[in-house]
Amino acid sequence: MYRAPVDEIAFTLNHVTGMKQALEAGRYGDLSADLVDAILAEAGRFAAEEIVPLAKIGDEQGAVWKDGEVTMPKGWGDLYKAWCEGGWNGLAAPEEHGGQGLPMTLLVATQEMWNSASMAFALCPTLTQGAIEAVEAHASEELKRIYLEKLVSGEWNGTMNLTEPQAGSDLNALTARAERREDGSYRIFGQKIFITFGEHDMTDNIVHLVLARLPDAPKGTKGISLFLVPKYLVNDDGSIGARNDVFCASIEHKLGIHASPTCTMIYGDGRFGEEKGAIGWLVGEENRGLACMFTMMNNARLAVGMQGVAIAEAAYQRALAYAQERRQGRAPGASSDGMSPIVEHPDVARMLLTMKAMTQASRAITYSCAHAIDMARLSEGDEARHWQERANLLTPLAKAFPTDIGVEAASLGVQVHGGMGFIEETGAAVLYRDARIAPIYEGTNGIQAIDLVMRKLPQSGGDHVRGFIKELRETAERVRGANMAELGDTGNLLIESLDHLQETTDFLMSQTGEGAMEKALSGATPYLRLFALAAGSTMLAGGAVSASDAKMASLTRYLAENHLRETAGLRQAVIDGGESLKAAASLFAA
Repeated sequence: MYRAPVDEIAFTLNHVTGMKQALEAGRYGDLSADLVDAILAEAGRFAAEEIVPLAKIGDEQGAVWKDGEVTMPKGWGDLYKAWCEGGWNGLAAPEEHGGQGLPMTLLVATQEMWNSASMAFALCPTLTQGAIEAVEAHASEELKRIYLEKLVSGEWNGTMNLTEPQAGSDLNALTARAERREDGSYRIFGQKIFITFGEHDMTDNIVHLVLARLPDAPKGTKGISLFLVPKYLVNDDGSIGARNDVFCASIEHKLGIHASPTCTMIYGDGRFGEEKGAIGWLVGEENRGLACMFTMMNNARLAVGMQGVAIAEAAYQRALAYAQERRQGRAPGASSDGMSPIVEHPDVARMLLTMKAMTQASRAITYSCAHAIDMARLSEGDEARHWQERANLLTPLAKAFPTDIGVEAASLGVQVHGGMGFIEETGAAVLYRDARIAPIYEGTNGIQAIDLVMRKLPQSGGDHVRGFIKELRETAERVRGANMAELGDTGNLLIESLDHLQETTDFLMSQTGEGAMEKALSGATPYLRLFALAAGSTMLAGGAVSASDAKMASLTRYLAENHLRETAGLRQAVIDGGESLKAAASLFAA
């Protein structure tokens, strides 16, 4: 059913993110446009021909836990091995550790395809890629020597261990503890929950990155350290050694992503080894673990945003195929006496166009975030700072908006199918089930909105966000002046939405004194959606003009004339909604 939308992905890379200009300027070394096209084509083939056939098996069989071990669905081990042999795991990893050193922008394009084919399958390498970044950036040379090559190849996978039963998203409440040993290692004790691929049978070893506290650590997040804790210890020659004192106590029975084992991990209860305590090694400095983990978390947040884009794309393709085949009633202006394909009914067309337009706007935001990460890595001085601040600004947008859209599009996909959408055999329901986790993990979308308002807007005293809005305005003016009839009133609507964005940005940044934080936090979530709608629509329209793409211009017009006016209501919610929220919240009082 799924076929990678390579043309639309290439459009976004070349005409929205700026990859075409970067390639022409030689910013990516020997990487050529032809090689990019070849990578996209092969990734699309692998996703459609290798992953898709096993996706349903994964959903139906799921991961199975027994006596501390997890068995993956039939065929998934061979699929993962073939995926690794294709070099996909090391696509953007450092060349000195066996990777290909290709741009993050290209990596997220392939991540979209893997997740559209099977979100459950794509989750395993997603966490490994984050672990590679964290180890490369913060670990000792000895840890890099032992672990990076295996992680880059995919022979071993990585996990991220933050959450505990009592803590949730509040890392201040973490209680897992670490004890120093004279040989420089540490012993780790505690329980972690919701650990994606914390146990399975697809790799020989699993490398856990674990947050824990030392006995003399300061309270709160300033007292958290990060440790590398392998499932199996590694001998001096790099071979697998003894089992470490860590095991999977259970896996969750979930709404979706059934083939992705979500594990409860127990560290240091004495199940393995001569003494209690899982053996681990410090990554970075003591009590500075959160900074190290955020390297991994920021990678994961963008990757989760890609899951939203991917699910929305898959849901659109499935719904469109059904709507073109399913016949019911007579559409307005139908030329024949028989029943019409439901795609010809205006309401169904509206749903499909909403799915497609919102998916493309989400793709524009996520790919632009990846491009900013690439440019920050390839630049120096003020230019590097500019691009890093751009990546920082776009990350909460890239995580939250596309994952909300993934749920909305998957829901519309079920609706297009009608009653058949509620039945598992059509495949619409599994996308809805899988999509629902993405707005929750790696920092709920509410947390992303708070991060945007409280941490990202103040960058450089607010100058960066103001500069970004100015860039968007220049694009919108170019759209308004373009001689493309397909754009309709898009240019004017973009300008209007950017006015709303500017006004709400100024309002949130001006909040000082008593009650200021409450006002800002009350408006954070509607502000993030307003920002994403205005920015994503402008990016998409600018790309349509740049490429002189009539079809994309028509899609952008639909988005602008049917959905962009939402920013007026969101503006009202940001500026005036706080008081009603506070008043109505009294209903919750005991």
